[in-house]
Amino acid sequence: MVTSDTIIKDELLGLGSAMRYPAETLRRIFDRTSGLCHICRRRLVFSNYGASGTGGAWEVEHSVARSLGGSGLLRNLYAACIRCNREKGLMSTRAARARHGYACAPLSRNKRRETRATNATLLGGLGLLIGTVLGPIGMLGLGALGSKLGYDMNPDK
Repeated sequence: MVTSDTIIKDELLGLGSAMRYPAETLRRIFDRTSGLCHICRRRLVFSNYGASGTGGAWEVEHSVARSLGGSGLLRNLYAACIRCNREKGLMSTRAARARHGYACAPLSRNKRRETRATNATLLGGLGLLIGTVLGPIGMLGLGALGSKLGYDMNPDK
C-alpha cells in the first residue's frame, strides 16, 4: 500500500539508499502517463507500487539515470513496470521505448483529452471545408465524420 512515507529503493542502480516520495508525488508520477508504463505501455495499478510479482506492479524510473547526471525532479521521473525499469538499466529512455515501438511517453489523461478535442476540431473543420463542395448536407456529413475521425485518432502517436 502506498502511504505518505512510501520508500522507494533504488535497486536499479544498486545504491542501497532509500528515497522517499510522498503519496501525492507518486500519484503525479503515475498520472503523468495515465497509469501506463512509459516504456512498454503496460497497464499499471497504483496500489501495486513496488509489489514485485503482482499484476500491474510498478516502480519510479529515472528517465536519465542519476548515475548519468539525472535528477530526482518530477520531470525526470516516470512510472514503469518493474520489468522495463530493470531491463532499461543505463540505456537511454528513447532506446528503451524504441524497443517496444514507441517514440514518446503516453500522454496524461488531461493532455489526451485536449489532443482529442483539438484533433476533432481540426478534422471537423477540414470536413466542413471539403463538404462545402457538396452543399449543406455534405458540410454536415463530412464535418461530423471529420470530427469523429479526429476524436478517435490515437493521441499518443
